[in-house]
Parts: sequence; C-alpha cells; structure tokens
Amino acid sequence: MIHPSNVPLGIYLNHSSIVHRLSVGWKMLAVTAFILAGAVLVDSWIGGAICMLIVAAAYVAARIPIAVALKQIAGALPLLLFLSVFLWWRGGFLAALTSFLTLLSAIMMAIVFTLTTRVTEVMDFLVNALQPFERFGVPVDTIALALSLTLRMIPLQVMAAAEVLEARKARGATASIVAFGVPVVVRTIGRARAMADALVARGVGE
Repeated sequence: MIHPSNVPLGIYLNHSSIVHRLSVGWKMLAVTAFILAGAVLVDSWIGGAICMLIVAAAYVAARIPIAVALKQIAGALPLLLFLSVFLWWRGGFLAALTSFLTLLSAIMMAIVFTLTTRVTEVMDFLVNALQPFERFGVPVDTIALALSLTLRMIPLQVMAAAEVLEARKARGATASIVAFGVPVVVRTIGRARAMADALVARGVGE
C-alpha cells in the first residue's frame, strides 16, 4: 500500500469523497473553468489568494491529505519560483506574487483532477463524447488515448523542469533561460520518443 506522503505525481488516490463521485465531465468542466477564470479575471494578489482558498476547499472536499498535497506540488515549486523571480525583476513584487498564486492554484486544481479520476474513466468519457464524430472518420480511440496521456504527462513535465533547476543549482550555474530550456526540451523529446516506441510496439495507430 502506498503511503500518503509517497503518492507519485498523477496517481489516482482511492478515496470516497464528493469529488471522487463527481462525473468526469463535471470535473473537467470545473477545472477548465477555474483555470480560464484565473487566467482572465485575476489581476491582483487578492484574486490569487481567493483562487488558493478555492483550491484548499477542493482538497478538503476530496479528502486529500496534506502530505499528499505537498508531495504533489513540490516538483512544481522550483519552476514557479524561478518564473516568479523573473517576473519580479520585470514587473515588480505584486505582479510576481499574483502570477505565482494564479499558476500555483491552476496546477494544484489540475492535480486534484488527476488524484480523483482514473485514466480509464477519462478515456471512457472522451470516447463517448467524441463518438458522434467517428462516422466522419475521426480516430476517436486514438484521440482519447492522446488526451489521456497528455493529462498524465503534465506532472512528469513539471518534475523534469524541477530536476533541471535543482541540477543547475547544485552546480552553481547562473540564471539562463537557454541553459534551462535546452535540457528540459531534450528530456521532453526523449520521453516522447520512448512513449511513441512503446505505443508502436503495442500496435497503437495501426
């Protein structure tokens, strides 16, 4: 049994809560609306703080332990702090704080979705939603698989960025967008190729 503090990123947390019992469609709609509202409407640190309060309420409703919440977001914090320092330098402290809170709340809300929704449920929902387009030759199963994999790859991508930042910090490297971006892109391409090879080996897309 996985200890709460060691739940990997993107792994389904088997609890009985009101959030777990919500349908995939409603959860996807809620998360999308929350992220879009934060991106469009939040223009002050107060708005960012309100977003964080909403996220906290979602975690409580989903019965997600504090240890799990901290474990899930730990990988994203170095990247968010790196971006916040850059924004502080460009636009001031309050602008950086607003962006930090907004981005953090968006990531944490997306994590709520992954922790409370099985991959099979997401795929079944997407297949059913796209089923009417199958008559027009749309590869419904392939699209559903691609979207499901995308949802699960987001936490891994955040972890990759955090690992690069930690490695640069350990070497005492100076701040450089290029020096940070290149290793992240290389890791991303490598992971994508490995996943593509695995899918081809299983006959996906044939």
